[in-house]
Amino acid sequence: MRILLIEDDVKIASFIEKGFKEAGFSVDKCTDGQTGLEHALAVAYDAAVVDLMLPGRDGLSVIEAMRAEEVNTPVLILSARQSVDDRIQGLQRGGDDYMVKPFSFSELLARIQALIRRDKKNTKPMFLAVADLEMDLLKHEVCRNGEKIDLPSKEYALLEYMMHNPGIVLSKTSILERVYDYSFDPQTNVVDVLVCRLRNKVDKDFNVKMIHTVRGVGYVLKAE
Repeated sequence: MRILLIEDDVKIASFIEKGFKEAGFSVDKCTDGQTGLEHALAVAYDAAVVDLMLPGRDGLSVIEAMRAEEVNTPVLILSARQSVDDRIQGLQRGGDDYMVKPFSFSELLARIQALIRRDKKNTKPMFLAVADLEMDLLKHEVCRNGEKIDLPSKEYALLEYMMHNPGIVLSKTSILERVYDYSFDPQTNVVDVLVCRLRNKVDKDFNVKMIHTVRGVGYVLKAE
């Protein structure tokens, strides 16, 4: 799942980004309101975390512009403003939840998960299955033939990407962009190493292999 984070405080933004990535989310981080709005209008996010006091364009105007363009991404407002009036205004102008700084990341994560779960307009599945391989996107759990598989964040993100695209050959470049959120040299072997680690956990103990190499092109998830 993919989160949009609009926060200009570098320390807070890095803390939130790290926490979401450890929980298995992909994160797009913006440090000003205008850039954040451009991302919100261009990409289908599962949820957004938006600060109110932002350079360029304040958080409330970002949210209002999203709603005016019929972008229904669930938005959690994260702000140092803590009065009741501030909270009411944030919710009335398009926010779905409101948290005050300082905050607990575990509570932030739980609230984001709840927003995604309650989002009636979210068309993305919360549960993925390819043959006997299953993934619960909210619990971040993976099982094959009923056996739980523990995956670190990068391996989980790769498998989620593959399970969203079963039978489709994914290039190394697309995997780099999706899993690592920034560009590597496509000639690096970081993807090969990551796929090898994932394959050892998903396929090693099973007769039917699911992660296949298409030489010179990329990798594909399919049961055969």
